[in-house]
Amino acid sequence: MEHSLNIVLIEPQIPQNTGNIARTCAATGARLHLVKPMAFEITDKQVKRAGLDYWDKLDITFYESSAEFFEKNKNEEFFYFTTKAEQAHSDITYPNNAFLVFGKETKGLPEELLKENHDRCVRLPMRGFIRSLNLSNSVAVGVYEVLRQWGYPQLSLKGKLHNLEW
Repeated sequence: MEHSLNIVLIEPQIPQNTGNIARTCAATGARLHLVKPMAFEITDKQVKRAGLDYWDKLDITFYESSAEFFEKNKNEEFFYFTTKAEQAHSDITYPNNAFLVFGKETKGLPEELLKENHDRCVRLPMRGFIRSLNLSNSVAVGVYEVLRQWGYPQLSLKGKLHNLEW
């Protein structure tokens, strides 16, 4: 069975984070969903400046609003990453075609969305005095937990030696 993983960024604000997340998606085969408004535009110039030479290898979809995103994906299984959750991201068994949803860097996901989906909210455990991890780090941790559970489908576990002698 071919597995499918979806990463959703709702109103991202920092282009470098989105670039790092795009690289994670390209490396793992996860689909990227970007929900506007975004605090930046994705242009060829920005993509090239960020060194995103793998941008053409992404499966990416843009949405004009959260309402449009949820309407077009209404029958999917969402997991909301937030510092306000009580269950760890690793306590969930993620189904095929899971959607990992992340909010904007400064505010996270809307409180109302979290309240309506309390049982689908997860957090990355961290020390209490730290507010949160960087968004791109949080996405990477979430993606690799799902892929670990799935046995790393379609990913190579063999390193590239590049003419190194061991």
